[in-house]
Amino acid sequence: MENKYKHVIDEAVVKLYDRYPELDEKYGEAGRKKCYEDNIHHFDYLESAADVGESKVFSDYALWLNSVLVSRGMKSDHLIDNFKCIMESLGETRVEKGEAFELYLKQAIESIQAADREEPASS
Repeated sequence: MENKYKHVIDEAVVKLYDRYPELDEKYGEAGRKKCYEDNIHHFDYLESAADVGESKVFSDYALWLNSVLVSRGMKSDHLIDNFKCIMESLGETRVEKGEAFELYLKQAIESIQAADREEPASS
């Protein structure tokens, strides 16, 4: 089954790997495939948030995902930059709900950054 956001996701993955060429060196084609699959999940949550008109649905998902990724040695910046790449791709490609998705991504980035600022204080 073809994902209706395939073009946007493809563009976002290209942008992310252009910014982080070390990802290709470290993970290769399998990493790109995983990144694509992860972005499909992001769009599933974006759609859910848009369906109920509540950005918190996506922000909560993003905070949870970030905590999982950070616990596995990734940095918040990787997820944030991935979201920024999606936003740029959405801006270049008109898709249904695109403006809502961009808003939800922006709010999720702000939530992750706020959580990162709070983290040292709670340690």
